[in-house]
Amino acid sequence: MTTLTESDESESESESEFDELEALEETPLSSGDPVTVAAAMSVAYSWYLFYLKEDKVAGLFVGLWAPTLLGAAAYFQQKELYAKLEKGLTFA
Repeated sequence: MTTLTESDESESESESEFDELEALEETPLSSGDPVTVAAAMSVAYSWYLFYLKEDKVAGLFVGLWAPTLLGAAAYFQQKELYAKLEKGLTFA
């Protein structure tokens, strides 16, 4: 019977941390990052219109762009991940 010692646990933890960091470094910039910036900018522009220009209708309209952009980005990312999952699960 094999028992884990403290040194074995620390080695396995350091290996898993190294694997996680390596995976993060290899991960390309996702398409969601520019969309997140655009959503934040739309919120800022919405506040500008709503409070400084006092155009409440336009401010509310522009404010609704942020959840729409984020929802669309999430949909396309999930669609891409699902396609990769399906491709990886073929047994041919």
